[in-house]
Amino acid sequence: MLVVFGGLPGVGKTSIASRVARQEKAVFLRIDAVEQAIRDAGVPDKAIGPSGYYVAYELAATQLRFGHAVVVDCVNPVPVTRAAWRQVAARAGAAVLEVEVVCGDPAEHRRRVERRSADIAHLALPDWAAVQAREYLPWPKPDLVLDSARLSVEQSVEMVRQALRGL
Repeated sequence: MLVVFGGLPGVGKTSIASRVARQEKAVFLRIDAVEQAIRDAGVPDKAIGPSGYYVAYELAATQLRFGHAVVVDCVNPVPVTRAAWRQVAARAGAAVLEVEVVCGDPAEHRRRVERRSADIAHLALPDWAAVQAREYLPWPKPDLVLDSARLSVEQSVEMVRQALRGL
């Protein structure tokens, strides 16, 4: 089973995805951590490009082939990244659940972005202007959409776990 979370920075993906991973005893892959490790190895920001995603695709595929459930926390901003995750699951013979997390209240989203702090050493979080400018195309058919302005983390986790039981 592969659970792929997507959504803009600051909507609550990590809070929900990490709890789902913990409760499901799944491997947790976070693109922010992968990309920061690449930066820590000396690769400049402008040179990272899609590297973090490619590393995570392979890590997820390996874990799925070993029979582990995997939860991925990433922005997943464009159709090509979303299709790549589905391909990872298909190649491993695993079911996939695509979860988009949104924050339907722009003022609340901004507040979260402006007040959050990094939990990964050296990670520079985007400011509100960067979040607004970030490429993020509409997700036409996620399996589940969670509005973190209306649902608590606990409610969101339970909705994901219910959806997983239906796979």
